[in-house]
Amino acid sequence: MPTAESVTPTSDTVTAELEPVFHVCGLARIYGEGEAAVTALAGVDFDLFAGELIVLLGASGSGKSTLLNQLGGLDSPTRGTLHYRGWDLGGADEPGLTQFRRNAVGFVFQAYNLIPSLTARENVALIAEIARDPMTPEEALHLVGLGERMDHFPAQLSGGEQQRVAIARAIAKRPEVLLCDEPTGALDVRTGITVLEAIEHINRELGTLSVIITHNAIIADMAGRVFTLSDGRLVNVRANTHRAPVRTLAW
Repeated sequence: MPTAESVTPTSDTVTAELEPVFHVCGLARIYGEGEAAVTALAGVDFDLFAGELIVLLGASGSGKSTLLNQLGGLDSPTRGTLHYRGWDLGGADEPGLTQFRRNAVGFVFQAYNLIPSLTARENVALIAEIARDPMTPEEALHLVGLGERMDHFPAQLSGGEQQRVAIARAIAKRPEVLLCDEPTGALDVRTGITVLEAIEHINRELGTLSVIITHNAIIADMAGRVFTLSDGRLVNVRANTHRAPVRTLAW
């Protein structure tokens, strides 16, 4: 089990004195009851800080997606502490969670979930229109390298370009947290590198706390810290003193 020291960021990311964005203690999630109960998270402890890039590693069923859903306010814990900026996220009501998801969190999934009848610019504008202090769709698309493709429809874009539109849509609200669930899972290696570069660029440019789920251990080298889960437990936390540029990763 990782110690408190092992889940504190190294000095090249942020200092331990900063207030964590997320404080997690004894977090557990159990689905079902009695003999049918399934433990997806078995009591995990860690803090996440502004500006970090975290990779979650682990086999299918290890608890990665469940943990990401907890951080994103998509699911509630069975027990334990889950605080966002000191606010009890684990005990929040649905209106509070809706505001949290709308204002603080950007989501990127393996499926792009773009609306086919809308251009890239219009897909991003859907989120920008409901955010408190959004960037323009043009700004968001330029940040992911799609300034020349913003008036194209999803069918006119490659898979990697569609995923970058999805990233632009997620960051248009200027979220403090970006949660990515296997964002390169449906892409070939070359295209996946382009998508990861976009996420890394957002992390460095905007200082967004970024958490990425992946099965690919090589991708972990781009992270500041790597959390490995197994059977719902956090079994290892590794800090990377020097994050590798995405294009140098040996896929």
